[in-house]
Amino acid sequence: MKSIVSAEWLVENLDKEGVLVLDARSELGNPSYGSDAYKEGHIEGAVYVSVEDILTGEVKKHGGRHPLPDMDEFVMNINKLGVDDKSSVIVYDDGDLSNASRLWWMLKLIGKEDVRLLGGGIKKWIEKGYPVSKTIAYPNPGEKLTVKMNPSIEVSIEEVREALKDPKSAVIDSRTAERFRGEVEPIDKVAGHIPGAVNYPWTDLTEGERVPDLDELMDHFKPLKGFDQLIVHCGSGITGTVNVLFMEEIGLKPKLYVGGWSDWITYPENEVATGM
Repeated sequence: MKSIVSAEWLVENLDKEGVLVLDARSELGNPSYGSDAYKEGHIEGAVYVSVEDILTGEVKKHGGRHPLPDMDEFVMNINKLGVDDKSSVIVYDDGDLSNASRLWWMLKLIGKEDVRLLGGGIKKWIEKGYPVSKTIAYPNPGEKLTVKMNPSIEVSIEEVREALKDPKSAVIDSRTAERFRGEVEPIDKVAGHIPGAVNYPWTDLTEGERVPDLDELMDHFKPLKGFDQLIVHCGSGITGTVNVLFMEEIGLKPKLYVGGWSDWITYPENEVATGM
C-alpha cells in the first residue's frame, strides 16, 4: 500500500527525523470526542488535529455539513502544527480511516504528497501492544510549506450535474446501502440519493478496522474500470475520502464532491431518488 502504513512500520520509523504523526480522531455529533480521546491516550509525539475546527469551514446554505475551510487558513493552521515541505506525515484516527482520509485528501489538495495513514488506527496500535501517552504534544511550527493546489481531485455541484448526463462518468455514493436507498436518514433532512449514482458503501471495506489488500480492492472496484471520470461523494465529504483513498491505491483517479448529499439536497431543483 503506497498510502497506508502498518503499526509495525510506524514503530520502526516513529523517531526518524521529519516524521510527523497527526491524530485526527473525531466523532459525528460529539465535538469534544477527538480532543478528549487524545488526552486519554495517543501515540507518543502525535499532534492533535481538530476535524471540526481545522478541516471544516463555516456551514452555509450550500456546501454541506463539512465544507472545506478557507484553504489559506487551512495551510496556515496545518503549518503551525508542523507540516512543511520536509515533513513525512502519518495520520491516524480510531481505525476506520474516515477522518484520517479527510486530512490526507486535504493535504493532497494543497500539493503535499508525502502523507500516509496508519492502517487500523490507534485501535490496531493498542491491540498490537504498543504504548500510548497522555503527554500533550505541543508542536513546533513547520518551516516552508509550498502550496501547489490540485483542483483536479475536486468537483463542484455543477460538474456533478454534468457528469450525470455523461455515460462515461460514474457518480459514486459512499454512504451505507440503507441511506442510499432512502430507508433511513439519521443526519440529513432528506432521504435518498442522487439519481443515477451507484452505491459503494465505504464501510464494506473498513469493518473491524481492517485494511483490504490490493486484490480485494481490484475486485471491489472492478465495475468502475471502464469509466473516464469517477466522482465520489458521501454525506458531507468525510467518509467518501476512504473510497477515494482505496481507489487511488489501485490506480483509479477519483474526484471528490465535497458537499455530497448534504449539499445536493439544499438545491430545490435537484431531484432525489430512492431504492436501488
